Amino acid sequence: MRKAGQTLVGKIIATVFFGALIVSFAIWGIGDIFRASPASTVAEVGDTTISINQVRNAYTNQLQQLSRQFRTVITPEQARLFGLDQQVLNSLVTEAVLAEEAKRLGLSVSDELVARSIVENPAFKGADGQFNRALFDQALRNAGLSEPGFVQEQRASMTRAHLADAVAGEVTVPAAAREALHRFTAERRTASYVVLDAALAGEIPAPTAEQLQSFYEERKGSFRAPEYRAVNVMALDAAAIAKPGDVSEADARQSYEQRKASYGQPERRTIQQIPFTSMDDAQAASAKIKEGTAFEAVAAERGVAASGLELGTFAKSEMLDPAVADAAFGLPEGGVSDPIQGRFGPVLLRVTRIQPESVRPFEEVAAEIREALARERAQSQIEQIHDEIEDLRAGAKPLADIAKEKGLALAQVPAMDAQGLDKAGNPVNAPDREAVAKAAFASDIGVDNEALRTGSGYVWYDVTGIEPSREKPLDEVRDQVTAQWREDQVAQRLAEKARQMTERLDKGEAIETVAQEANAPVKSATDLARNTAKDDLSAEAVNRIFATPVGKAGNAANAAGSRAVYKVTAATVPPMVTTTQEAQNLENQLRNGISDDLINQYIAQARQDLGVTVNAQALQQATGSGEL
Repeated sequence: MRKAGQTLVGKIIATVFFGALIVSFAIWGIGDIFRASPASTVAEVGDTTISINQVRNAYTNQLQQLSRQFRTVITPEQARLFGLDQQVLNSLVTEAVLAEEAKRLGLSVSDELVARSIVENPAFKGADGQFNRALFDQALRNAGLSEPGFVQEQRASMTRAHLADAVAGEVTVPAAAREALHRFTAERRTASYVVLDAALAGEIPAPTAEQLQSFYEERKGSFRAPEYRAVNVMALDAAAIAKPGDVSEADARQSYEQRKASYGQPERRTIQQIPFTSMDDAQAASAKIKEGTAFEAVAAERGVAASGLELGTFAKSEMLDPAVADAAFGLPEGGVSDPIQGRFGPVLLRVTRIQPESVRPFEEVAAEIREALARERAQSQIEQIHDEIEDLRAGAKPLADIAKEKGLALAQVPAMDAQGLDKAGNPVNAPDREAVAKAAFASDIGVDNEALRTGSGYVWYDVTGIEPSREKPLDEVRDQVTAQWREDQVAQRLAEKARQMTERLDKGEAIETVAQEANAPVKSATDLARNTAKDDLSAEAVNRIFATPVGKAGNAANAAGSRAVYKVTAATVPPMVTTTQEAQNLENQLRNGISDDLINQYIAQARQDLGVTVNAQALQQATGSGEL
């Protein structure tokens, strides 16, 4: 339609078509005039309303952020399972509550503070560390915001932050809370233990046919073959369409000169300086040096020790003062400068060592430069090629033909499961494998799928075949079932043996006696810390030791199918030293937790006072989880 509309005949046809479409909507919509219009408000917080568009935009942004974070497609069903719709709504309601409270209290943020926050935002600073208007405009475009809209959001965000600081900005942490958290994190335990491995389970006879069949029937679901899908995948990114051969030598050399510093080490100089309080003093000292007085002697007269002369070794770009940098890098090795009016006062400089620049020659990096330039140029073409591919897709052209026409690689995956693995359990060879697998299993054969947006371009995919999941018969998985049956028998025997040994230890028998009868050595573990494995004790076993009183015994599952039987012999807590970094970290952790609790309680009370109403039907419309 986009192409047809460029001709006179096409425009006439399009006009007639859309005219008929408008008339049809008018006819169909007559009944709606007499019915209540769909609500456009999802929630009301005091005098503030949260619109469908606000929720939809926030929900979409959060969904895209999660998809980028997990490098996969988050389906609407998964988003609902995660409770994403409620999370987004609660976040917007919280913002509205704080905004209403700020308005009630008369809080505001000045234009100067808002402007400063924007200018000082690292996201908007260029390579020189200064505010970059182009980066700022690009960030707004990417976020779909106008400048006034962004300023308004920034002002509202700062106002909410100030209110939160007022509520819980300076919290005093109770000493008892610090002590309790210290005891929990710093406690260390000692235990004697015995590890029961598979060899101590004894001889496990082969299962009978009845036992194996029964075991298989109880766990039949774990022996299913997963569903597999055949998928064609085509990726469009700068690397796929870059043509290094089209980059001329002149362009490559120009880029080399512009970026020369990145292909090696720039010149560096070791510099000494003598500072002065006035330019007259500096000129007098310079005259003495020119007459033959040593640089060090002049420094000594000024009260500058030999060690205090050293300014350091720098590249020119690393020096803070441009005047000093220009003078230092204009001197020969050993040369002394004329008096310079530096940023912090007059100085004399001496260069004691010059390390020449070391740059790889153009011929050595030419291929690398051409590749980089080709990718930069290709990046600007991605959106145009994307539109051309979409036009071909709209004309029902197969993905394989499109890949051939556009010179793109087509990955033909004969079978992959929902995790992007082949039948041997290996990752399939396809771009953005996990995202494509997730999307392909949410699609079907013959469906015209939308391209997946990646960090560097687009990926198209077509499902070409489906091999349904199936139950594997016992004969097909007999070896796997037999192995699992044996592991289960070993686990049962070790658990029973560990239970009996624990009972004997709790009755007062020595662990050495119990271990000798089990034909297992007694070991000792000291300085055990919560959630941390040590020696041949797993983290799970260590945590069970911390859950057992001193002097008592217990047992726990351990690594590699073994089981640990233990007796806790000691528990110690070192005294808390409040001046250490560890103590400060604990206090900060508690302070943050208390602050969060205070803010949450404040918001909860404010919500109750203001009143919050939610239109569930409008929420469903905003998040695409239902129809009005």
